[in-house]
Formats: sequence, structure tokens, C-alpha cells
Amino acid sequence: MKIAVTAASGRLGHAILKVLKEEVGADNVVGIARSPEKIDTLVVEKRRGDYGSAEDFVGAFDGIDIAIMISAPVTAGTDRVAMHRNLIEGAKRAGVRKMLYTSIIGNGQEEGTKFFATQQVNRQAEHDLKNSGLEWVVARNGLYLELDLKHIIRAGEVGVYQNNGGEGRCGYLTIDELAFGIAKLAMDDQHNGRIYNLIGQTNTQAELVAMANQVFGLNVAYQPISAEDNIKRFMADETIAARGEEVARMLTGCFECIAAGAFDVGSDFEMATGRPAKTTLQQMEEILQRQ
Repeated sequence: MKIAVTAASGRLGHAILKVLKEEVGADNVVGIARSPEKIDTLVVEKRRGDYGSAEDFVGAFDGIDIAIMISAPVTAGTDRVAMHRNLIEGAKRAGVRKMLYTSIIGNGQEEGTKFFATQQVNRQAEHDLKNSGLEWVVARNGLYLELDLKHIIRAGEVGVYQNNGGEGRCGYLTIDELAFGIAKLAMDDQHNGRIYNLIGQTNTQAELVAMANQVFGLNVAYQPISAEDNIKRFMADETIAARGEEVARMLTGCFECIAAGAFDVGSDFEMATGRPAKTTLQQMEEILQRQ
């Protein structure tokens, strides 16, 4: 059984490769990226694959039994629907048996938010995969705990963490926890033909800040702000601003979803992996230990 991971130079792709290497051995794992030289120093086979080309993936998926398709990044001017279809087409032509797609959580209340268009692209990819003729499984990921935690820690400089999430609840996981769940779903065929929500506990923004204060010794208060003010806050971040206002609006839309209750979903993590997800507090403590 040979398993390939796309976008393997990214943080989630790299984490999945690490889990798979431990589970099935390096000889049975392939990392695929547009720039394979950027795949971290894991001793696995590295191949080139550009999401803009189905033909690339006919070659990249050669000899692959199971493919893990990480959702295409949100970047201004890109056609993510076409990108996902390229990978599905490449997998079919290469003779891949099964594909897992990493989607995102949501209970249908996303409509009317700035995240809705992004969400619809993910749901279209799920639909396309289900109708591809491949065996399939979908992992709907919770939000990355590390990402929000980074902003909370940075807010320690001013003592206030702001966003438009309000009092809504959201399921978070670290990238390592997500990678573990995704690898388990890919390897075990009993999960085929199903959609899984990979989240841990659901937390409000105020709860998240309180736990970060406890673990990291911060003194930060949570302050809800409007969506428009949150877009301005994101655009003041050079890294986000470099990706364009579309990305800032999408991230703000995530918090609109939180406020609307769209990301307050049940967890399928234990069903997927055989163990409960680590608590939010446990995950924060692990992040602290890695620093």
C-alpha cells in the first residue's frame, strides 16, 4: 500500500507524512509538491505535482494506492474548483484506488458570511470526489489551534485580543492532531464513503484566551469587534496583507461563522482514530513544550 500526500511542503502535509512514515514505513510514503525540494528533510520519496495541471498528477500518482488531497490554498485569482478537479482527474488516470480530501467543518450556517464562497469550493470538491468513481473519505478539519494561538500570544503585547467571533463556539485542533486523524482515515478502509468532523473540544474565543493566559502566562482580555474592523486588523498583518484583501476577508468570514454557530459541530475524532482528541488545554501545553 503506497500513500501519497499532496501539498507536502506545507505544515499539514509535512505532519501527515511524519505520521504515515511511522505507521507504514518510509518506502510506502510519497510527498508531492510543486517544489519538491521544499519538502522537509523526511526520508520519503518526493515527486513534483502542480495543482494547476492534471497531467502533473497522472505522473505524480503513478503507482499510488491512496492519495491524500490537501485543499488548495486560498489565494487571490486562483480557481480552486479547477485545481481540485485536476487532482481527482490525475488520480483516476493514474489508477489511484482511494482519495481522501481535507475539507473544513461547517453545519450549513455559513451562508451570508464572507467565508461562504470558500466553503462552497470545499463542498464542490467533496461532491466531485464522491462522484469520481474513486473510493473516498472526507476529513472536515477544525481550525488550526496554532494559528489563533499565535495571534493571542502576539496580543499579549497590548493586553487585548480582538476578532469578530463573539460568543460562538468553534472546534480547534493542532496540526499534529489533525494529521493523526487524517492518516488514520486514509489507512483504514472501514471509513470509506463517509465524512468526518476532525475537531476536539469546542471553545468560545474568551475560553481560548483564558486557557492561553493560563498556559503561557499571559494577561490578555478578549474583545469582540465588527467584521469590518477585523478585516482592517488582518490587513495590518504584513504576511496576510501580502496575500491580498480576499484572504483577510476569508479569515474574517471564519470568525463570522464562529459567531453564527456554523463551526459548532460534533466531533468524529474518536470514531476516526480510536481515541478521544486531546483537550484544548493539553494541546496548548504541548505547543508550549515544543517552543
